[in-house]
Amino acid sequence: MQTNKALNQGIVIAVYPNLVSVLTDEKIISCQRPFSKRVAMDRKNKRPSAASQELTENSTDLVVGDEVLFFDAMIQKMLPRRSLFSRRGVASHAGGRVDEQKIAANVDQVIAILAAENPAPKWNLLDRYLAAAEIAEIPALICITKMDLMHMHSTNWHEMQAELAVYRRLGYPIVLTSTHDQTGLPELKENMQGKNSLLIGKSGVGKSSLINALVPAAGRVTGAVGKESGKGRHTTSSIWMQVMDRNTTLIDTPGSREFGLWFGEEDCLDWCFHEIRPIIGTCRFGLDCRHDEEPGCAVRQAVMQGEISPRRYQSYLHLMDEEGLR
Repeated sequence: MQTNKALNQGIVIAVYPNLVSVLTDEKIISCQRPFSKRVAMDRKNKRPSAASQELTENSTDLVVGDEVLFFDAMIQKMLPRRSLFSRRGVASHAGGRVDEQKIAANVDQVIAILAAENPAPKWNLLDRYLAAAEIAEIPALICITKMDLMHMHSTNWHEMQAELAVYRRLGYPIVLTSTHDQTGLPELKENMQGKNSLLIGKSGVGKSSLINALVPAAGRVTGAVGKESGKGRHTTSSIWMQVMDRNTTLIDTPGSREFGLWFGEEDCLDWCFHEIRPIIGTCRFGLDCRHDEEPGCAVRQAVMQGEISPRRYQSYLHLMDEEGLR
């Protein structure tokens, strides 16, 4: 890298196959995305330049939210990340290798979005989102959309309030919103102020409508939910960052019906559940207990004593099975 050149600093707001969009000084610049040493060749000597070698080591795996240094529309260096939110990738074929899918970097807050109705809330999916945030050690907020569709005092209303009460006791902040009548939007904006928030939710929960209400200039395309299937149409096809104000940004992600967890080198699912975390290691079999049918399990005892939600406990066991942990 040529050190005698002044480098510009910016934030990656979108990643494409060959380019990245970088925001700097309120301007968006398209920069070449480095892939390997072949990106920048020393034409005279027919070998990779010194700058290209540094690119290979520092910035070949850019994601939205990364802070970078660039010069002349070429990324020169990726700055250290303060956080990274990931999920388990999808194998290209049956039995194929599964790798980490990095979603966004330097996230200050994960906002997990569920709809009150149409589609009905999937609480087990919410548990996945919260577990992923815990793995990344990023604070999480729960946002319920489409509150205008929920009839107060109905059976669905009482069921939803009972579930949300569990998450409130666990310390998760919750905001109830409606883009139809602006319910909860000021509170949500206040919770997002000064942060880089990652929005995640399945298709059809109203994420694009919510972004349009928060940032009218965003102009996100919205899609209807199928009446028969109850499944939403994918209206966001890529990960991108939207600036709300000088100190506040949000990252939108494609709606997903499935979400695999990425633990890295060590399984920590029990640590990801706030209600289980304090009693880890107190079972008869200590850290070897899978909290299922083992005698002397402190977690099962806490469930029977009403200290842990039975539904959350079943969600934990379901995640254990799906992630191949028991």
